[in-house]
Amino acid sequence: MSLYRLARPFLFSLDAENAHQLALRAAGLAALFSPPVERKPVRAMGIEFANPVGLAAGLDKNAEHIDALAALGFGSIEVGTVTPRPQPGNAPPRLFRLPEKEALINRLGFNNVGLGSFLDNVRRTRWNGVLGINIGRNADTPPERAIDDYELGLKQAYPHASYVTINISSPNTTGLRNLQQAGQLEALLERLTRLREPLAERHGRRVPLVVKVAPDLSGGDIQAMADALRRHGIDGVIATNTSVARDGVEGLRHAGEAGGLSGAPIRARATEVLRQFAAALKGEAVLIGAGGIMSAADAAEKIDAGAALVQLYTGLIYRGPELVAECASAFRAK
Repeated sequence: MSLYRLARPFLFSLDAENAHQLALRAAGLAALFSPPVERKPVRAMGIEFANPVGLAAGLDKNAEHIDALAALGFGSIEVGTVTPRPQPGNAPPRLFRLPEKEALINRLGFNNVGLGSFLDNVRRTRWNGVLGINIGRNADTPPERAIDDYELGLKQAYPHASYVTINISSPNTTGLRNLQQAGQLEALLERLTRLREPLAERHGRRVPLVVKVAPDLSGGDIQAMADALRRHGIDGVIATNTSVARDGVEGLRHAGEAGGLSGAPIRARATEVLRQFAAALKGEAVLIGAGGIMSAADAAEKIDAGAALVQLYTGLIYRGPELVAECASAFRAK
């Protein structure tokens, strides 16, 4: 039995957010008992990933545990979401387990230390692997000024990031998902891609831009977004973030809590959105599969749907660090 399986009953006896923080602090110890992850290089977005299995944003919001998490064998680590100014997020309790379905509901609300302290943490990191920085807007930024927050985030994160993810799909910041709508998305992408040109010249390298999308999009939404992403030369798409739907968890304790649902119940829907983006983008952007990956078979499903890379979050809560090596094996078997 793995160390994590022994520790999980204790962690699950704690408040979910407290357990989250304790597990982060213990990540370095967990790495000593985790199975090794075979090096399986993948080249995507002009970057070489040591293996295709990445950590999704949201686990290490403040970039405080990069070195310890990297020791678990991830081929990439995405930190954030970070906003220009510090903010506490929503009032607790704001993270809930639904263990019967291997799911979580969170309404954390981009709680983070702000760009200044966040980047100080990044600078202290010794790991030199692939680092994604996930940027968002402050909750109190007026919707008409939202793009200003993303511009500031991109400008400051750019020198430190292997790639930058534009998070417009969290359900926990009022109005954020409106940025997925055609007119607002067009304006956002136009300004960020235009800003990238002088940044690339100043820093001597072109940092890929990735957009993280919701699983709750219609087919028409997906096609419209894909067209905009192609027009603006966006390098990658993470499909998907958490869901506002409650399919598969109806009637369970905490199922009625506001927030985004993640884990096994959203796997099929997230994979279908991924598949539709693959068809619409026709290879013009790298696809990163996320949402409901609880096993090697789930990772293989994302690959078959068009993903070049995958990301884990909720699966780690339920399965532990051994899931990283398992999912890497799915790529070997392809």
